[in-house]
Amino acid sequence: MRVLRVLGQLIAGLLAVVLLTPLGSAAGTVVVVNAEPPTVRGQAVFDKLLRARPGTWEPAEVTHTYAWLRNDRPIAGATGASYRLGLDDLGARIAVVVTATHEASGESASATSQPTPRVRRAELRSKRLPRVEGVTRFTRTVRATPGRWSASPTRVRYQWFRSGRPIKGATKAAYRFVPRDVGRRVRVLVSVKAPGYSHAAAKSERLGRVGHRVGVRRTVTYRVETRGTITTSLREFRRQAQQTFTDPRGWRGAGVRFRPVATGGSFTLVLAQAGRVPSFSSACSSSWSCRVGRYVIINQDRWKFASPAWNAAQGSLRDYRHMVVNHETGHWLGLGHSGCSGRGNPAPVMMQQSKGLNGCRFNPWPTGAELASRTPR
Repeated sequence: MRVLRVLGQLIAGLLAVVLLTPLGSAAGTVVVVNAEPPTVRGQAVFDKLLRARPGTWEPAEVTHTYAWLRNDRPIAGATGASYRLGLDDLGARIAVVVTATHEASGESASATSQPTPRVRRAELRSKRLPRVEGVTRFTRTVRATPGRWSASPTRVRYQWFRSGRPIKGATKAAYRFVPRDVGRRVRVLVSVKAPGYSHAAAKSERLGRVGHRVGVRRTVTYRVETRGTITTSLREFRRQAQQTFTDPRGWRGAGVRFRPVATGGSFTLVLAQAGRVPSFSSACSSSWSCRVGRYVIINQDRWKFASPAWNAAQGSLRDYRHMVVNHETGHWLGLGHSGCSGRGNPAPVMMQQSKGLNGCRFNPWPTGAELASRTPR
């Protein structure tokens, strides 16, 4: 009996030891330890892919799971070994938590990587420069294309430049050439934005020099004379008359090029004392300018003071001078007087604007119809 009692006590002791010892205790308790911390590889830049390196674990027989953090807070759904940076990540630091689980025992431990630098915007790169399409002539309209970029822009802006300087108000994709563009080079700067990307801009190639409305069809020469007592600057008269002749809005727009010469010439431009104007023809008046044969006569009083009707409408003296030179030269080119084409319209330059307008508006330049109706003789 005593033997049986001792044997029973031994069996009970052994069972207690077995029940109190975890599975696998033959090799000791399994403890999962991170020997080398996880790391994050990749650029902290919008739309770039970050990849997690799990680090080193002991024992080595572990599986890994991942949880990505944004400023130490879990990112919903980000549980893969890689993570693509999005808009919500801009300015934040990204880290990854790796959990290693022992395959046999199910024991696990976690470790967190060092955070990345703050996520910055990506660079928006030009893959094809903006282009300008159209004819580079005065009065024509050209249009810019935005080019091609590394990401599709959500906002595109335009700024046109003339000779390297921005043109005030020229901020649309389309641009219509103005007189100041003639003889100069024009290009466009395209600025783009896209979510997650830094601002970017690119300029088109420079266009050739902007041309006149039409090419030169005829070259005429002229010389300058005076008649009577001249009380205004002859030098200014010469300079301003040539400005009128070369202006893209004037008869140059019909293909006529004017070149001053010292002697001879196709016609003579005369600055005349008012009282000497009638000496050219009984049809001329001391009150107005005139054209007789090869003579284009500008009345000095009108040159200095414009006309009562022009001044009443608060027109500028410079515009009047453009108008009177264009009008009288138009007669020499073979054009007669015109009437108002409709109330509120710009007056034809061949209308007698010094005397009245009949409902038109003062206008110092030939209208498009006057330029296109015929090539002056």
